[in-house]
Amino acid sequence: MSNRLILKKQFQSNTFTFGVATSSFQIEGAVESREESIWDRFCQQPGKILDGSNGNEACDHVNRWQEDLDIIDSLHVDAYRFSISWPRIIRADGSLNQQGLDFYLAILGKLKAKGIKAYVTLYHWDLPQYLEDEGGWLNRDTAYAFKQYVEVVVKAFGDLVYSYATLNEPFCSAYLGYEVGIHAPGKAKKEYGKKAIHHLLLAHGLAMKVLRQHAPKAESGIVLNFTPFYPASNSEEDAHATRLAHVHFNDWYIRPILEGEYPALIDDIPESHRPIIAPGDLDIISQPIDYLGVNYYTRARVKSDAPRDPILLPAPETSEQTAMGWEVYPQGLTDLLLQLERDFRLPPIIITENGLASDDHLVDGEVNDLQRIRYLQSHMDAVAEAMAQGVNITGYFVWSLLDNFEWALGYEKRFGIVYVDYTTQKRTLKNSAIAFRNALLSRQ
Repeated sequence: MSNRLILKKQFQSNTFTFGVATSSFQIEGAVESREESIWDRFCQQPGKILDGSNGNEACDHVNRWQEDLDIIDSLHVDAYRFSISWPRIIRADGSLNQQGLDFYLAILGKLKAKGIKAYVTLYHWDLPQYLEDEGGWLNRDTAYAFKQYVEVVVKAFGDLVYSYATLNEPFCSAYLGYEVGIHAPGKAKKEYGKKAIHHLLLAHGLAMKVLRQHAPKAESGIVLNFTPFYPASNSEEDAHATRLAHVHFNDWYIRPILEGEYPALIDDIPESHRPIIAPGDLDIISQPIDYLGVNYYTRARVKSDAPRDPILLPAPETSEQTAMGWEVYPQGLTDLLLQLERDFRLPPIIITENGLASDDHLVDGEVNDLQRIRYLQSHMDAVAEAMAQGVNITGYFVWSLLDNFEWALGYEKRFGIVYVDYTTQKRTLKNSAIAFRNALLSRQ
């Protein structure tokens, strides 16, 4: 099996952006120098994190950021996507933590000096606990607190940021965090999900206005995760269940942003589950965006269980699966991109996350992660196929740069193209990182 990655002709242009991505809570550590986040509190609850771990140290990136940026530079990527920790910027009393701001300014300055474009995510799930204590994303005021935080950050960063994302995967924040409770803050009520997402989307719209005012030259948008759904059989019942799943898990998040309306299904769900939509909210939410970030990992097959919610089936036993138990299905990425192109008038698309967890082992100084190389190759080919069919895609980011804290799964799953020994914090480029670097060098 080849250790190489081959870039299709669609990726040879200098205008196509290749990058790597991380998020603050998953890599930073240094909890003592910031406020508590909902993930700190969640990690303290017995049974919530698979290995009982937390983000107190993670990859110690706060102390090792210069080494990590040197690694990024060595990969010859065009861009680095990372997130800002809200609890590292705004204290519980509302004052600015200048030390936290300076940390990110140092990273941005180093990236600029190295000629690497900074893609900054303003919210990647680590809500300050002091805001959760007031209701978190179930409280409309949180959207306005986000607006104030964004204004502080964007004014401070000036022209150092090439691209902003307001939110990363609001589906995970709303559905996993407030409806089913397997992510922080661990609330689990059916009626919470749609209420939380409305306030997240409102926060996005308010932040877009701030970005237009204070960072007019930056490219600004949002990052959504999508799952393409396929019926488990040819039955009309399964087809209907598949359409329902698509509306609940995909359409609900993108339609308000691009069309200024929720799916028609909003009229069919119980009134207690519906968000409270104030006059003007959807106008704020549907601010024009410069790009849509798309995160893709796998597909789902759907079986009807009417009148209950559709059932999402596990990966077929015969399929290739990742360490997460997710089916490797690159065709799903092409199908998803073509469906988005059919359904909406889209801005340019950036694949902001794509990658897999594999059972990686460091042997004689080498991590031979062939499955990851195959995965990246097949999924980059899937992106190229969508581009060949007319979808405007301008970038592709590998998730993730580093092995890191994988949320409710702790440190059990490794998504990185760089291996992290959590005892010594030593970083080792996996063979996938070397293949990615060599592929990018071939463009030059």
